[in-house]
Amino acid sequence: MGTTIQPHNLRAAAVWSRGGKAYDEISRGISDAIAHCVLRLDPQAPDRILDLATGTGWTSRQVARHGAAVIGADIAEELIESARLRAAAERLDIEYRVADAEQLPFGHGEFDAVISTFGVMFASRPEAVATELARVVRPGGRIALATWAPQGAVYGMFMTMKPYMPAAPTPAPPSPFAWGDTARVRELLGQAFDLRFEPGTSFYREPSAEAAWETFSTGYGPTRTLAESLDPERRRALREDFIAFHEGFATELGICVPRDYLITIGTRR
Repeated sequence: MGTTIQPHNLRAAAVWSRGGKAYDEISRGISDAIAHCVLRLDPQAPDRILDLATGTGWTSRQVARHGAAVIGADIAEELIESARLRAAAERLDIEYRVADAEQLPFGHGEFDAVISTFGVMFASRPEAVATELARVVRPGGRIALATWAPQGAVYGMFMTMKPYMPAAPTPAPPSPFAWGDTARVRELLGQAFDLRFEPGTSFYREPSAEAAWETFSTGYGPTRTLAESLDPERRRALREDFIAFHEGFATELGICVPRDYLITIGTRR
């Protein structure tokens, strides 16, 4: 099987790539939730694990430090290149591949486990992702997913950006935040996996709301792409609204945004 990105996902690949090496700062902001997901997966040698939608590889590096053999895969070539460089700098032996989560270039039952931290939830065709997760995990193997809650602070951040986005097509694409609903996760994965769930809250901290804008407008592909698509006046308005949203979580030391999420652990039947 090849590593070709399917045509309907090419734009998404370009959008996520816009974060480049700066995307690692986005992962820094969710490092507590990543650690939670890795803990519940409990990776260890000689496990062979796929980190799907790895970004710049933060989760894959965590898993590798537990002694497991890791492959990191992502749709975004620029993120994968940054992941390779970071793993090499830390002398971690991790293989990275450009791959489409809806059509993975891996064999049936190839992995002991698949982990995805706030990644596969953004795929355009959730049913295809669910099929691929079931296909590449061996019987008795595991999945570990971290996904944002349907009505949490990350959803609120996207709603802040929504007025500046182009109108959604009809019918509208599935919401990525549906992956934070246990009923929807059971619909997608319940036939192939025995599922268990645990809620969590990640705390995103920055020195200021302005720093949050700099982090996202530089390193988060969707925010950076949106900002760059706007004329100067609307870009300033987006920046002001984004900063105002994060100022709602001000403390005496900066900002601290509680962002609710769901951990899903599944065992392949």
